[in-house]
Formats: sequence, structure tokens, C-alpha cells
Amino acid sequence: MSAGHPRPLHRDGDSPVHRAPAEVKIVCLVLVVLAVVATPRNMFWPYAIYAVLILAVWRCADIRLRWAAPRMLIEVPFVVLAVLLPFSAGGERITVAGAQLSVSGLWAAWGIVVKGTLGVAASLTVAATTSARELPVALSRLAVPALVTSMLVLMIRYLDVLGAEARRMRMARLSRGDSPRLLHQADALARGIGVLFLRSYERGERVYLAMLSRGFDGRVPELAIGTARARAVDWSLALLPAAFALTVSASAWVLR
Repeated sequence: MSAGHPRPLHRDGDSPVHRAPAEVKIVCLVLVVLAVVATPRNMFWPYAIYAVLILAVWRCADIRLRWAAPRMLIEVPFVVLAVLLPFSAGGERITVAGAQLSVSGLWAAWGIVVKGTLGVAASLTVAATTSARELPVALSRLAVPALVTSMLVLMIRYLDVLGAEARRMRMARLSRGDSPRLLHQADALARGIGVLFLRSYERGERVYLAMLSRGFDGRVPELAIGTARARAVDWSLALLPAAFALTVSASAWVLR
């Protein structure tokens, strides 16, 4: 289980961001997200500064915008929800292009979109510069409960296995004349999802029993992953973006 597995979000590199200890990057991510969430939504300039900050980190880590943009589409459902808020919220209304929109709904939609986009971008930064082997060890160093860490290790380890199983099941359906685009095949698709869930559950039980028989006690061992424990200088340098974001958030509340 200690072998590294490639992830579609991870980008190999030798930048200062890649070399930073993973536990420092996780703490920095949490602080930046908290700063963004705590910023008043009825302002624009703080979010522009956050965006510039993230783009600067991307430049340092050699993360290209054309690589990151498609992977940020995970927030599309939240954007769709935000688009509906100006039409459904109450309160004062204004006319925009002939449509009556709620002022509070517009501010709420702006807050959801901008904060969600910045949060996804910050999370993508950590995912792109932190390998799957570093992440569980970093969580252990941050005193995250062993149960949560072990669940994360198993999820990372077997996510690609479950994806391959789903592709094999889909190929088996197609070879038997299934047409996923037809509405009458929805029942077969739902049954396939249920079978995949049962297989995943059974596989998880077998893997856990095998781990227990080999002496697993719930703790992730600190293997030689190429990154030592964070030193004081690592914390002071890597947390500079977080400190800057917190300063911007506090300034926004003072100046609003």
C-alpha cells in the first residue's frame, strides 16, 4: 500500500511549492480558504488580490492556466445554483436586461461564485504539488485521527481500482447490446451502480482484514518519501501567502 499511485491532479515538478512539506501546504490551504470565506461578499478588491496571489503561486509552481481551467469545472453545479439566486431571492429588486433581479440574490450569487472559484483554485494548487504518498503522512504529522488518515489512504490507493472496475462493467454492458444513451437502459445502469457499490464494499472489507493480518494498527508509517518534517524556516516561508490572505481579509472588514 506504500507504493505511489499517479493522480490526474498531481503534476511532477521541482519548484519551491513542490518541495515545501505537505503539512505546511495543508495548513496554508486551510488558512487561505478561511480568509476568503471570511471576506465580506459585497466587495471586489479583496478577491482580486486573492486571485493575483493564487496566480503568483501557480507561476512559482509552473501550473498553467490551460491545465487548471478544465479541472476547476467541478464547481459548475454550484455556479448553476448561484445563477438561480437573483431570480428566486426576495428583497429589493433591480432591472437588468429586462429581468427583475434581487439585489441580495446578486450579492449571494457573487459570493458563491467568487469564493467557490478561489477555494477550488487553492485546493487544486495543493493537489497539483503534493503527491499521494505525502498527503497521509502529512495528516499524521498534523495529528489528524488515525481512522480518518487510514480512510484517506485507502481511498487514494483504490480510487483508480474502482474506476477500472466501473470501466470493465461498462464494457461488459456494451458487449451485450446495452446502449447507455437510451432511456430504457436507466434501470440496467442503476443496477450496475448498485453492483459496483457492493463490490467496492466487499473489496474494502477484504483489504482491511488483510491489513490487520499484517499488523496494521491504524497509524500511517512515516516512510521515506523524500520530504522531511517541516522546520521553523519552512513554516515561516510557506505560510507567507496565508498570512497575506488573512491580512487582506482583516483589511476588508476594517475598510468596508
